[in-house]
Amino acid sequence: MPASSAREIRCGIQRTLDVLGEKWTLLLVREALWGKTRFAEFRVRLGIAPDVLTDRLNKLVDAGVLERRPYREAGEREREEYVLTSTGRALAPVLSALSGWGDAYLPTGHGPASDFRETATGAPVQLAFATRDGHLLEPDAVELVPGPGALSDPRVRIR
Repeated sequence: MPASSAREIRCGIQRTLDVLGEKWTLLLVREALWGKTRFAEFRVRLGIAPDVLTDRLNKLVDAGVLERRPYREAGEREREEYVLTSTGRALAPVLSALSGWGDAYLPTGHGPASDFRETATGAPVQLAFATRDGHLLEPDAVELVPGPGALSDPRVRIR
């Protein structure tokens, strides 16, 4: 999406979904968080069609979520791998929230497929709403309200 178009969309959720709103895209980010970087790895792990995979990888590169880096295996031609950027790594809480919701409300009986843990200690972590002073809140104690970028006229579509 051109930068000017993205700036015209006031809703951060919509701007995010314009980049990440397709199923394969978030699954690619999950695989990248698990350390996968290569086209063939993504293809095998996800069973995704090559043309769809190419399109989604290009979209993630264009959005700054992944970056291409050249690599060459001994005796092979140079190829590119796809490495998470800091922007991409910042999606970990998003995937944690989606994973946690799915595990809680759409359980399989097998337990979570993904666990988020503190790198230094391996201790499990969880997402939570917290006030600035660190007081934890339950989701039903939090409301979504229009922010300073919202349009004040409710008849106008927020894009």
